[in-house]
Amino acid sequence: MRIDLHTHSVVSDGTETPTQVITAAARAGLDVVALTDHDTVAGLSEAADRAAALDLEFVPGIEVSCRHRGVSIHLLSYWHDLGDPEVAAMLAKTRDARLDRAREIVQKVAQDYPVTWEQVVARSGGAVTIGRPHIADALVDHGVVPTRDAAFQQILAGNSRYYVPHYAPEVTAAVKTLRRAGGVTVFAHPGADARGRVVPTSVIESMARAGLVGLEIDHRDHSSEQRERLTRIGARLGMVRTGASDYHGTGKQNRLGENLTTPDAYAALKAARG
Repeated sequence: MRIDLHTHSVVSDGTETPTQVITAAARAGLDVVALTDHDTVAGLSEAADRAAALDLEFVPGIEVSCRHRGVSIHLLSYWHDLGDPEVAAMLAKTRDARLDRAREIVQKVAQDYPVTWEQVVARSGGAVTIGRPHIADALVDHGVVPTRDAAFQQILAGNSRYYVPHYAPEVTAAVKTLRRAGGVTVFAHPGADARGRVVPTSVIESMARAGLVGLEIDHRDHSSEQRERLTRIGARLGMVRTGASDYHGTGKQNRLGENLTTPDAYAALKAARG
């Protein structure tokens, strides 16, 4: 079985509709795929319908933006109750904060580059969650940078003068909230230090005590050293090891199925549903 548990659609910061993501997953030879848009579940019904039509096993998911003492943490959750009011309130607060933050970043960037809020909204394609990737796309449209990745490396980096922080729930509280709603949580790309600061082992231990089930170790943003470090941590804590593409369509170079979750690991995730 070929299992990819981390993808994004245009509902957040991907470039393809949920239907297109699932169609691409089938074309890539996947047997199981999860849609995990940022802070929204709005695309899951469409994705599930397309997966059923293609006889592809679908995992409903989400990637929740969290923090620990100023460090950004992304938390994947699978199979949680999509109607849970506590989860819905947490996500709505985060989306509102991301929207306000995006507006503020655009105001700053517009002082030096030809970009407007209206252009960013248009570039988002109606995404429920508007953020820095859409600002990057608008900058690409204007020829300021050649790619979305270049925009993040130069103008939208975390240490840039245009950077604006935003509210996100404390990560152990988020793990507990999602667990209460039946979610199986996995720490997304926990060693991606090229993106910015990563949390120390003690935070992963705290997340495990709160109910974290897995670590996404096999990811293109992890060096061999980080994979080895995370493998040791995961083994000691009894974490399920996952791998995934973090696919964004043409928004990133990541390709479907470039990293995979093993069938045994997938079975362990399903068993953790309780």
